Amino acid sequence: MTPYANQPVLDIRALRKTVPGGRLLFEGLNLCLQPGEIVAVMGESGAGKSSLLNLVAGLDVPDAGDILVQGQALADLDDDARTTLRRDHIGFVFQAFHILPHLSLAQNVALPLVLAGHGGAAALARAQAMLDAVGLGGRGADFAAQLSGGELQRIAIARALVHQPALILADEPTGNLDPETAARILELFARTVRQSAVAALIVTHSERAAAVADRVLVLTAHGLRAHDAA
Repeated sequence: MTPYANQPVLDIRALRKTVPGGRLLFEGLNLCLQPGEIVAVMGESGAGKSSLLNLVAGLDVPDAGDILVQGQALADLDDDARTTLRRDHIGFVFQAFHILPHLSLAQNVALPLVLAGHGGAAALARAQAMLDAVGLGGRGADFAAQLSGGELQRIAIARALVHQPALILADEPTGNLDPETAARILELFARTVRQSAVAALIVTHSERAAAVADRVLVLTAHGLRAHDAA
């Protein structure tokens, strides 16, 4: 799914979400992301940052409001269609990496392509190109146990981008890394995302992680507000 001209990759309109028991996470939440744009969302623990990512990914449904990915309203999709949208058009980068230990690094990176029905040889060729892009071109035959935390996160970034998604969702992408490694990974993440012309939504507690974004917003019970830098 290639981004259409003049159309946001992600368009969130008047979103409201409560949790069991009726506690309000947020309401009146609006957000647009354009191709090549990185937006960071910060907030206190329990503010609903991960819940927001789950809503955007179609893993949960809001109490009110609309979420559109490249003009397609998630509310109009059934479960199978949402699964297809996640598989084909969204990439995920997690704090815990989620690299499968029984697959080689090349196989890990190629997995989104294989799940989408691409042939094994073509998928591995694309995976190798992404490994080159994140500086691990010679490590495709290795396994996760042989890598450092920073290298594992590079693999996660390569896997998130290999199928050329429209949107990257990143949940505390450097939370398990030391500051020096985190800084290198964030620079790599931002550069690779912008070169791929995808949109990225990062949720984080980290001012350092948020600093790579074009916009930094704070999640509150009444939606998103601009972050006041210290």
